[in-house]
Amino acid sequence: MRLSDFLTSDRGRNLFLPAHGRGLALPDDFKKLLRKRPGIWDLPELPDIGEAISGNGAISFSQKQSAKEAGVDRCWYGVNGATGLLQASLLSIAKPGEFILMPRNIHKSIINACVLGDIRPVLFDLPYLEDRGHFLPPDELWFAKVLEKVHALGIDLTAIVLVNPTYHGYSADIENQVKTAHKYGLPVLVDEAHGTHLASITGLDLPQSGLHVGADLVVHSLHKSSLGMVQTAVLWGQGSLLDLNIIDKCLGWIQTTSPSSLLLASCESSLREWRSPNGLRKLRKSVMRAKDIFSRLSSMGVPVLETQDPLKLILHTSCKGISGFEADSWFLKNHVVAELPEPGTLTFCIGFSTQPGLKNSLNNHWSALLKSKAAMNVYPPFLSPKYSLISVPEISCSFAVREKSHDVFLEDSVGLISADMICPYPPGIPLVIPGEAINKSLVNWMLLQKKLWPNQIPSKIKVLS
Repeated sequence: MRLSDFLTSDRGRNLFLPAHGRGLALPDDFKKLLRKRPGIWDLPELPDIGEAISGNGAISFSQKQSAKEAGVDRCWYGVNGATGLLQASLLSIAKPGEFILMPRNIHKSIINACVLGDIRPVLFDLPYLEDRGHFLPPDELWFAKVLEKVHALGIDLTAIVLVNPTYHGYSADIENQVKTAHKYGLPVLVDEAHGTHLASITGLDLPQSGLHVGADLVVHSLHKSSLGMVQTAVLWGQGSLLDLNIIDKCLGWIQTTSPSSLLLASCESSLREWRSPNGLRKLRKSVMRAKDIFSRLSSMGVPVLETQDPLKLILHTSCKGISGFEADSWFLKNHVVAELPEPGTLTFCIGFSTQPGLKNSLNNHWSALLKSKAAMNVYPPFLSPKYSLISVPEISCSFAVREKSHDVFLEDSVGLISADMICPYPPGIPLVIPGEAINKSLVNWMLLQKKLWPNQIPSKIKVLS
């Protein structure tokens, strides 16, 4: 089969990203564009169209209009996902050798930006749910302890990165964290890739967006949590703690000089949709529909886990002795395609398209899976990783990936310095990063993870020679 055949094949229920549900929830004006003569929209940076960072042309006008309507100072569309915008943001707020505080569940794209810019990540540990193996965001007390420890270690921070919400939909009240950072004169970058909808509506018992609580830079993935095509994203900038003009330069380092005009149009279209009364009504319906699905499944006895984002539905498979990978295989055979299998859970993305009969379908397939299992596995708690509250790589990430290295078995890496990133993907959260010292407890924990993540955790790791 050709790739095009795979792209157009029927996949049953689409409970995976992008959130537009294989085109069903794309904005009407973007659907009209796609119905025009194939390729007519594939244009270069003509004078009237302009560039994403030039300040001239239709693209620049669209970005300024989006920024104005969002109530912020600047807006940049991205065509290589949230990754490119997060990396440009990080490079714009820190010089080589400077320290940035970030949570342990940071996405690997941020660590890669630290490699590119020789930036020193200061990783802080997080609360951990051992019944399912997920990190939680820090609450106010936890965050205060983190800052106290950073101060006690004498680390001079340049900025702070926060994640809101997580891949799974967990969120904390980040308003106090942003305010605390600003009290110390530290700008805040929020990776809100999975939270575009939080910036569009308020109420409905949803978390606050970093955009509304004064974060200096906020990155939204428009295909993960809005109605954009894959690779579309937006970066918002506000406040006086940063020189936002520097971001233009950094975007020039990271983004292509030939951005897809179709993807740029998708950025505009997805943002405009939720500024319209009709689009907002649809969004509110999507959220309420997702809440109803969770409530009905829970009442049917399906072990679903509540998070702060109702658009993420987490099936707690391990509570019945089934791994998320086993459950994923079962659902795939029954033409239900999930987003994220993990050792203890299977996460579905409800998205913004309607899902008739979803509650009964999930309940029936789950019940059939339980009946098919003659003997269940017994899962111990998913033990918390053995990280210190604050971890700083022994040497810079940039130096570690460029120096001479060699492969050793994980069990032989104790006392050595990693030149590697071990990172199950998805979700793309590194377990160990370049430059990090490898101790015995971390090795033992990674060996345990290797048993839980088939084909995701390597037997060997690169270490500095």
